Amino acid sequence: MPKNDALEQNIERRIREATIFAIYKQSGRRFVPAAISGRHVHLCRKDIDALFGFGYELTPMKPLVQPGQFASEETVTIVGPKGRIAKVRVLGPARPETQVEISVSDTFSIGIVPALRMSGDVAGTPGVRLETEKGSADLASGTIIAARHLHLSSSQAQALGLADGQIVTLRKNGPRAAILGSVVVRSGDAHEMEVHIDQDEANAALIRNGDLLEIV
Repeated sequence: MPKNDALEQNIERRIREATIFAIYKQSGRRFVPAAISGRHVHLCRKDIDALFGFGYELTPMKPLVQPGQFASEETVTIVGPKGRIAKVRVLGPARPETQVEISVSDTFSIGIVPALRMSGDVAGTPGVRLETEKGSADLASGTIIAARHLHLSSSQAQALGLADGQIVTLRKNGPRAAILGSVVVRSGDAHEMEVHIDQDEANAALIRNGDLLEIV
């Protein structure tokens, strides 16, 4: 991503953050922006080597809101017992353990049992095969539907009166109003304000990236 585009995005985020805090100060109502998380893959070093070649480094395409993370140029194909999904984006940097994040609809199309988990909690989850033109990796586990969660920096969480690990409920207003329960707060220096929901959830409530959801 060009530096000017990244700078503009950062400015937009800071303006939105200032607006959210101003609303909270004036009315006591707390809002957070939605971010729709499409299907994607996080890879460990071993699986990067298997899929792209030994010592291969992911190629950043654009930075993500979460500090230090990026969407890469690389994609993989997810292969399950009943089907496959091509051109699934790889996110960087490399992680200690490979994790595949898809929607419930995706699990039906590739033929695996949905496993709703928080990121990093992959024990006992279904495995899939990942393929590229250069190689493949067979995963014994690691495929999840990511549980709803709210990223906040330490200062943002403090300003909104929230704590890491807290469970909150969010409300989306509009023609397809919805209540999103069991949203886990994840706060710390490695986080930046946004609610992560998957494409199925966003479609059901007509939520778009950047829409403000109210903490209730």
